[in-house]
This record gives sequence, C-alpha cells and structure tokens, in this order.
Amino acid sequence: MAFRQVLQLAACGLAGGSAAVLFSAVAVGKPRAGGDAEPRAAEPPAWAGGARPGPGVWDPNWDRREPLSMINLRKRNVESGEEELASRLDHYKAKATRHIFLIRHSQYHVDGSLEKDRTLTPLGREQAELTGLRLASLGLKFNRIVHSSMTRAVETTDIIGRHLPGVCKVSTDLLREGAPIEPDPPVSHWKPEAVQYYEDGARIEAAFRNYIHRADAKQEEDSYEIFICHANVIRYIVYSPVRSCGQAVALVF
Repeated sequence: MAFRQVLQLAACGLAGGSAAVLFSAVAVGKPRAGGDAEPRAAEPPAWAGGARPGPGVWDPNWDRREPLSMINLRKRNVESGEEELASRLDHYKAKATRHIFLIRHSQYHVDGSLEKDRTLTPLGREQAELTGLRLASLGLKFNRIVHSSMTRAVETTDIIGRHLPGVCKVSTDLLREGAPIEPDPPVSHWKPEAVQYYEDGARIEAAFRNYIHRADAKQEEDSYEIFICHANVIRYIVYSPVRSCGQAVALVF
C-alpha cells in the first residue's frame, strides 16, 4: 500500500511583520492527484537512537504514528492475510488534517534587563494587530492558540486573540525561546554556553514531539491551530521532520 509523505510546508506571509509559516500535517493515505509513489525505505531518525538516514530518504514514521508501525504483525492471521492487514491499517490511519500556523512574536524591546521588561514596541503591537486581522480574514474555524509563556509572546497572543473571539488560549513553557542546537557554521554574535544547548534542545524537542504530529485516527474533521512562539523554536520545528530526507527549508523573518 502506498503512503504519501506526511508533511507539506508552505511559507505563508502575513501582513504586519510577524513571521508566519503554514505547517500542515497531512493525513497518511489521503490520495494525491496522479497517484502516490511508493515510499523509500527509511532508517530511524537520529534522535530515536538509530543511524541517520541518508540524503533524500524520508522517514514515514517521523512522528511514531505511521499506521504500519502501530500494528503487531506477529499476531497477523495467516488465513485472512492482506484483508485483515488492510482493515487494521485503516483503523490507525489519520482521516483528517491538522493545519498548524507557526507565528513568531512581534517586535519587542530588546534592551529590557529582565524578561518581563521585554514588552512589545509600538511597531510590534501594530504588527500583531495586522496579523490578527489577516488571520481573521481567512475565515477559518481555529481550534486553539498555543503560545510561549514569555512576555513578548503573551502580548502578541493577547492582541491577535482579540480578532479571534472564542478561540481558547494555552500557555506553555515548552515553546519558550532557547538554543536548541549549535549553529553550523558558528555565528559570532550569539554564543550560548554548551549546557544551554543541552537543556534547551531537550525542551524544544519535547515541544516538537508533543505538538507536531499527524492527526489522531479518532479526529474526524480538519483542525486549525495557531502556535505563537520564537524564531529558534520555529526553525527547529520546521526543520525537524525534514532533516532526515536531505531537504532544506528557508525562512525569512
């Protein structure tokens, strides 16, 4: 049975200056126009403890929710064969699509001595207003807004949320800004201590695993979720699913 790649990435420019990326985790098995190509064999991703797949190799089980991986083939009924396997696969297949909007917080005062003092600038507030208006104009039924607990992300969320009444907001420390991985090549203006990569990397990886995955098989309708966080977090989230298939994603903030 052929499966399509799970992710579609599309840059989505919103008015106002806040950076946004539309990140759609597409239902596995949903037919693509012209038919599907058979997937290439893939090794486990590096963070799962196996060898890193070579360039151009997509890992269909990147979120550990690929239907075939959730079936115990040892219990397969030899007599019913392929029919039983197809039925069990269908039980685990995603039937809906999660549409995830990744939005960087607006411009803020970088000279604040404490994190709580790094509030949005007047321009940043205007950026958030325009972003909220743009999101509202899309006419989508947003399910929730998940945002970083840092001040600049909270303020951006509050302003955007005014244009999306009734959409619940969820704050999380997992999406706070940090240093998930050492830059390669190195940059001269930003050199965190090694321990920061160790701590932040684990936290932001946890955010990725918790929030970025294909729709649950029980989800019947497509969902639309907004994530308001930070540049490094968004870079990490967008790059994580494609790092094993040799693809490059360019973001402009």
